[in-house]
Amino acid sequence: MAIESGFAHKNGAGGRLEGRRPYYTPVGNEDTVFKAAYRQGLSIVLKGPTGCGKTRFVEAVAHDLDRPLITVACHDDLTTADLVGRYLLKGDETVWVDGPLTRAVREGAICYLDEVVEARQDTTVVLHPLADHRRQLPIERLGVTLDAAPGFGLVVSYNPGYQSVLKDLKDSTRQRMVAIEFGFPAPEVEVGIVAHEAGVDERTAAELVRFGQAIRRLETGGLREVASTRVLIAAARLIAEGLPVAVAAQVAVAGPLTDDIAVARGLNELIEVYLGETAAND
Repeated sequence: MAIESGFAHKNGAGGRLEGRRPYYTPVGNEDTVFKAAYRQGLSIVLKGPTGCGKTRFVEAVAHDLDRPLITVACHDDLTTADLVGRYLLKGDETVWVDGPLTRAVREGAICYLDEVVEARQDTTVVLHPLADHRRQLPIERLGVTLDAAPGFGLVVSYNPGYQSVLKDLKDSTRQRMVAIEFGFPAPEVEVGIVAHEAGVDERTAAELVRFGQAIRRLETGGLREVASTRVLIAAARLIAEGLPVAVAAQVAVAGPLTDDIAVARGLNELIEVYLGETAAND
């Protein structure tokens, strides 16, 4: 029986984020706290709404630290074997294939588990010995316990807006991690981000940000999420392609946020008020 390791890396075979630093503008002290925790071997949980920059932040910090970054998009079918590894048939042999978590432990990479609460709790329990002072990963199928290589870091994220009794981090997991809170940037910072990422002028970016802030102030049960920086950037990119502002705002912001007809009508009215145009199909 042979033992092999393998992993399809999201960012390519090497795993390092080469080239220019991913664009990220600090909102608070998140950069300082993350790097201090990383140097001390502490695990980190990033909490914040969808599309506020958590993933981009991790990419930027991994670049600063010159560490490979292995990202896992968590979901409710994610198993312990998906993270740790499994035996697979390869030709006439049965070989061991490392999962992304094991690969990160062996290589001293940063392992980022995005939306970790989407994974089953019996799966995330495997993180406990890695997240505390032991920094170890037991692999029962191999009968071994791996010590994390120098440089290994464990980072998880989730959106508190989706918390529920069934989907939340166990207290025993939470208390093994340093928590960094994320929110949407201040308006002047967000304008700069939208303008940079979409290649539009600051006036257009500012109009979109004011529109996004108006949605964030709404009090309605018809919105599962508010307008994120991500959707504002998407709208700006469509504007950069020549789409009318109202159309871009409707398809990139209002459309993805709700299926409720009344709420959609209200969002279209906001487009007219804040962007000065009437949305199509109003």
